Amino acid sequence: MMRSHEQAGEASPPVGRSSLPLAAAVQCALMCLLALPSLAAESNQDRGKRIVDEALAAIGGKNFLGLRDLVVSGRAYSFYREELSGLSIAKIYTRYLIRPEPPVAGFFGLRERESFGKKEESSVVFTEKDAYEITFRGARPIPEDRYNRFRESTLRDVLYILRQRLGEPGLTIESRHTDVIDNQPVEIVDISDSDNRIVTVYFQRSTKLPIRQVTERRDPKTNERNEEVTVYSKFRDVGGGVMWPFAVQRERNGEKIFSMFAESVKINQDLTDNLFTLPADMKILGGPKKAIELKK
Repeated sequence: MMRSHEQAGEASPPVGRSSLPLAAAVQCALMCLLALPSLAAESNQDRGKRIVDEALAAIGGKNFLGLRDLVVSGRAYSFYREELSGLSIAKIYTRYLIRPEPPVAGFFGLRERESFGKKEESSVVFTEKDAYEITFRGARPIPEDRYNRFRESTLRDVLYILRQRLGEPGLTIESRHTDVIDNQPVEIVDISDSDNRIVTVYFQRSTKLPIRQVTERRDPKTNERNEEVTVYSKFRDVGGGVMWPFAVQRERNGEKIFSMFAESVKINQDLTDNLFTLPADMKILGGPKKAIELKK
């Protein structure tokens, strides 16, 4: 038979007081107080770095950093004043160059061949030094302003930054705040470099993947500021945990200018130099003319 405290001659615990021993209670309180500074100590720079590190892990980690090349096949659309102005079957070959170690500011380590048509009847080849438009007639140098636009777009592309630019001298990462974009909770981070390029990247909070980026550039002719927005969606595992967006859309000053919808993405295809160099016997045509405007 159970006895009450009074019947057993024992003192009842005071009402409203914890039965936890005083020393243990004090220790618990101290541990809580010590934990508070560590939460508050995360600076905007620390938080930004953590968010980018989490994004790098989510997009493939070491396998993404080891990505040598990729081939994206699908359809490319260009727009002018929100109206469709170009449509083509496209196949884009990208090859990453080995970056110097330690990293060097301003290093541009990418070659790209953009081929259009079912039989790849025309192509545009970009290297780290120059670019050509190639047709059955021969090769024509790309206008300098278009090449510079491609180079600048690449240097500001968050996927390129994650693959090639992290750790670069002068590259800073800073968290801004959290928000909800297109019904998706995001972490917003500014990435800037020693040449004053600033890219604002929106990382989806649950997947950690980049879904949007915003950057500003001045028009070299008018000196006007242009806001450029890139939206990444439909990320899929393309091998070894490497995630790649199958849909990319770009806007300039609020107007859609380019969309690419991939049907397949293949990685590490051991692309050779001949894809990005002109054959020795290829005819070089005269001065630059208006070239295909289906990219960046």
